[in-house]
Amino acid sequence: MRFPRLLSLTLLLPVALVSGCDRGAHPAQTGKAAPDFTVADGTTTVHLASYRGRVVLLNFWWSECEPCILELPSLLELHRDQPDFAILAVSIDEDEDEYKRFLVRRHVDLITVRDPNQSAAKLFHTEQWPETYVIDRKGVIRRKFIGPQDWSNPEIRAFLKTL
Repeated sequence: MRFPRLLSLTLLLPVALVSGCDRGAHPAQTGKAAPDFTVADGTTTVHLASYRGRVVLLNFWWSECEPCILELPSLLELHRDQPDFAILAVSIDEDEDEYKRFLVRRHVDLITVRDPNQSAAKLFHTEQWPETYVIDRKGVIRRKFIGPQDWSNPEIRAFLKTL
């Protein structure tokens, strides 16, 4: 019967998309140098190479993305608990005013920059939001997370401490 199979796929697909995997243990970019970029939005400029020597969590998001909003509290908690990690939040928001209101309303104190043309996201082949790349001190991508994460998860925290 096709209908039950179609129904089960329809029910499982959203769970798979929201579960936040990295599409296998070793996505294509893992182990390779992170593409360098500079994004400036008139308020903030982010140049990835300037963070060499620090562990970087490069988070692609936007203010109307429900999974991004779901992830934000634990990302902010990680920022408070591990200030030595550079968390770079690159937003693809097109509306500058809405972006700024979101940052104030949610008390976002991460390094954020608005990239409405998705120039940085395209370099990383980002297609789903949020996506977060963990980049080691030498500038090498060590892991890619797709979907909202619980950044207080002990396994994630232990992994980050190995870098």
